[in-house]
Amino acid sequence: MTTSPLNMPRSAGREALGPYPAYRSARVHWLGLVPAHWPEKRGKYFFREVDERSASGEEELLSVSHTTGVTPRSHKNVTMFKAESYVGHKIARPNDIVINTMWAWMSALGVSKDVGIVSPAYGVYRPRNDADFLPVYLDYLLRTPMLRWEYICRSTGIRSSRLRLYPDKFLDIAFPCPPREEQERMVAFLRAKDVQIRRLIGNRRRLIGLLNEQRQAIINRAVTRGVNPDSPMKPSGIEWMPEIPAHWEVVALKRVCVLHRGYDLPDDKRIDGPFPVVSSAGVIGTHDKAMASGPGVVTGRYGSTGKLFYIEDDFWPHNTALYVSEFHGNLPRYVFFLLHTLRYEEHSDKSAVPGIDRKDLHDIRVAKAPLDEQQPIVEAIDNDLADLAQAIDRVAAEIRLIGEYRERLIADVVTGKLDVRHHEIAAAADEPLSEEEVAPVEDEEAEDTDQLAEVED
Repeated sequence: MTTSPLNMPRSAGREALGPYPAYRSARVHWLGLVPAHWPEKRGKYFFREVDERSASGEEELLSVSHTTGVTPRSHKNVTMFKAESYVGHKIARPNDIVINTMWAWMSALGVSKDVGIVSPAYGVYRPRNDADFLPVYLDYLLRTPMLRWEYICRSTGIRSSRLRLYPDKFLDIAFPCPPREEQERMVAFLRAKDVQIRRLIGNRRRLIGLLNEQRQAIINRAVTRGVNPDSPMKPSGIEWMPEIPAHWEVVALKRVCVLHRGYDLPDDKRIDGPFPVVSSAGVIGTHDKAMASGPGVVTGRYGSTGKLFYIEDDFWPHNTALYVSEFHGNLPRYVFFLLHTLRYEEHSDKSAVPGIDRKDLHDIRVAKAPLDEQQPIVEAIDNDLADLAQAIDRVAAEIRLIGEYRERLIADVVTGKLDVRHHEIAAAADEPLSEEEVAPVEDEEAEDTDQLAEVED
């Protein structure tokens, strides 16, 4: 039988661990069959809505997103505007369910581990009886893809991406409630598997990191030294770039290109069309109008600062991004590679608002190749990066498949499709997880719903 990297059959099905003795149809039909001995009740019997407000606004600010659930904002790399005051925001306590009402359809919800404050527009629900659910099990259950369909069906709104899940609809959903000892067993099984999965993904991410370093080195060499190895060199006067070809210029970036802030486009104003909408995380959708002509170059203004995107056709640059509005006669793709050499981290904290101020970038001194050398530089870089890009894409695809396996495994276990009551649970390794291993397993190219909510509110 073919096995996965985690030594489990790829089906992750009943033949692997065996089913429960008897099943019945769940009241939430997306869940399919659930073990017959699991009680199932509507949410109002398990939870109650709470509306506790902060008097000081000084509690820990909590983030609620589809990628990480409910976590302290201080633990996340989210560079958003901060409100002048959080007085009157809702308070969530440990074991409370917190739902980003606007993004529930993407599973932007979870169980809080901390005391903290969230948006007044979010829903906060407290267990009526702490004995019903183990918080970790409940967090797994609430975020399964099957229940996501239930949130979509019960949400209301005029646009699919702005549906809202109101309290009466959430509390009307029926939830299975396994015996407590089974919940504990499921959580122990999934935690052990999660360590294996995260270590596997961490190895793949480290490989991508090495490949990206090689990619950056190829770009840096071509953009700062050209393609003629016999070209005479001269001191550049730039600390990190000691020499450049003698006939090149050292100029301020604003003489090579002009960066401009992207344009606001709330989701409820977006109309599907032929033009890509490009944010700090890349293409996030389409619109029926364009605000910039292609080919174009886009980089993050805040959020994913330093990430660069080359757009062939006309597009709408999102307000989270900067785009090149003027190339001063230089080749757009050359400018795209030139911008890869900037040290964005040195300029991300200069402005009052966390992120990058285009005015700071405009003053950076760069080496500018003559126009007749820009096309050979672009072709050399593209040729050298072709095989590397394929390798990165293959490893990224592996990470996505492993993430899909993890999601399916969690869903099958917490909904009773896999019976792990008598399955041997592997001991997790003692050494702590690395930074790559503790990062969200979900697709990191997708923009965080918590970030998008703040940008568009």
